[in-house]
Amino acid sequence: RYAAELEDSPARLDEVEERLERYARLKRKHGGSIAEVLGHAERCRARIAKLDQADRSLETVGEQLGHATGELERLAAELAAARRRAAPALGAAVRARLEQLALAGAGFEVTVAPRPQGIGPRGGDEVEFVFTANPGLPSAPLREVGSGGELSRVMLALLSAAHAGGPGPGVLVFDEIDAGIGGHTARAVGEHLKALAAHKQLLCITHLPQIASLADRHFRIDKGTAGRATSATVSRLEDDAVVRELVRMLGAAEHDSAASEHARQLLRAA
Repeated sequence: RYAAELEDSPARLDEVEERLERYARLKRKHGGSIAEVLGHAERCRARIAKLDQADRSLETVGEQLGHATGELERLAAELAAARRRAAPALGAAVRARLEQLALAGAGFEVTVAPRPQGIGPRGGDEVEFVFTANPGLPSAPLREVGSGGELSRVMLALLSAAHAGGPGPGVLVFDEIDAGIGGHTARAVGEHLKALAAHKQLLCITHLPQIASLADRHFRIDKGTAGRATSATVSRLEDDAVVRELVRMLGAAEHDSAASEHARQLLRAA
């Protein structure tokens, strides 16, 4: 009967065929079955509901962002105030230590200024170490004017001031820290290193026996070449080998008894 009605009504037949074709297109597009089509429809309804609530969600997120921004600005202001309070004391402590590290009269200050880009991962300040090695010369950022030896000694003074008596993890490497120094100044540098090593592990490359004698462990680095290849050999030194190496660093012959006694005195003093 239904088929007869469709034959008597061509328009109705076209409508049914069009709907069947529409179902076929939907199945081809969304998974190949009516179940997949219905699942897609359900996901679309959920998405529409979510979009209908977008304005409300955006308002909530805006409020949360406002609270977070306010907290960020409060914490950044507290950090900036703490930095400004600490900067003069840190500068004075570093200058006092630089006096003992063959940088007498050197200028060092810590400047704290607003960060041009605004608040970042480390706060809203731009902290700069300003340095001059000699009195009368203009100060400039340490990263621009410090030589290798000066940078090492300023870093030693900074770390010594910042971690005096306190723990601190990590390994610190000092190279060329003995550039341009000797005698009592070298001993002062070594003592600063030894004090810092009470709370950190230090690796110090030095050519001065006054500094090397204060180390807990000693290694000698020998560089050699074979053709175009260059290699370095690191050897652990102990007992008499340490004395012989200190004698060599003193510039004396291996069997120089006076130099050997001097080396032993350095080790005993350490």
